[in-house]
Amino acid sequence: MLKSTIKSPQLEQLQMISAALIGYIAGACTTGAFVPQVIHTLRTKDTSAISLGMYLIFVSGVILWLLYGILLEELPLIVANLVTLMLSSAILVFKIRDTLVARRARRT
Repeated sequence: MLKSTIKSPQLEQLQMISAALIGYIAGACTTGAFVPQVIHTLRTKDTSAISLGMYLIFVSGVILWLLYGILLEELPLIVANLVTLMLSSAILVFKIRDTLVARRARRT
């Protein structure tokens, strides 16, 4: 059973700072995970191994997480998802372009 305790304002402030810090670190990790893929895609111009469906769903989810962060006014959620949206959207644009080019080439 949980004990009911009275928290001091300093303890509450420390917990809020800790929660925000964890949010920023988590955002940096998950957002940073896209950087190697973006660099690889820019260098090789190859998106053949990337799933278009997966990226469409993923970018949609990131947009929803961004909206959620905005509604909650949670800066770690907003920053992380805004940067992730930019990175993953870049890959999605390359993938859509390559898919359209490949379809046109098959028709001719």
